[in-house]
Amino acid sequence: MKLRTALLIAVLAAAACAADVPRISFSKSFPGSVPAYFAITVERTGATSYNESEDPDNLEKLKLEPAVVNRIFELADKLDHFKNPLESGLKVANMGMKTVRWEDGGQKQERKFNYSLNEDAKALADIFERIAESTRMLVDLNRVIRHDRLGVNDAILRIAIACRSQHSADCVYCLACREWFGHLPRGLLQALKTRRIGKEQFYFVTKGEDIIAFPRGALF
Repeated sequence: MKLRTALLIAVLAAAACAADVPRISFSKSFPGSVPAYFAITVERTGATSYNESEDPDNLEKLKLEPAVVNRIFELADKLDHFKNPLESGLKVANMGMKTVRWEDGGQKQERKFNYSLNEDAKALADIFERIAESTRMLVDLNRVIRHDRLGVNDAILRIAIACRSQHSADCVYCLACREWFGHLPRGLLQALKTRRIGKEQFYFVTKGEDIIAFPRGALF
């Protein structure tokens, strides 16, 4: 009985600690687009979830880079944790209804906007859009690894191009290097190092925990 009570207390304490972790949520609803809906929640620890539905069984979990997490929370601080309206009120085309939400213990604040003139709000939405795109690429990579090995090259190339297009200090696409490239079978990885994709040959090199794709001409 005492052991059961102790375990219950521990579980409740852990749940209380989790509830006290500051988190920022972002969702976008845009019927007709792909995906029509997605939601992302980022905790201050970097623990992140991504979902294209409201079904928790479809949740994808990942870990964001500290630099990206810091930038997200820095922007939220500048926006006073969404206490003020973000919608511009201008008559513009539907760009998808975006919802941002701040949670920290008992403090909760939420705002919705289609289009904002606030540069910090636009920067925050852009980061979440790139996290969503990155996660979709990672899910696609996982799918082809399991079911379509011939499609692995193209999936990795898309991630490599996206990563190279972003500043290295703020590259959410580099999640692919840590979260998924590390799970590639060693034999497959060795084969990819010298594979030609289209007219250009790519090398996949290891740098710490990262596996990064470089065109041959960029290294030699």
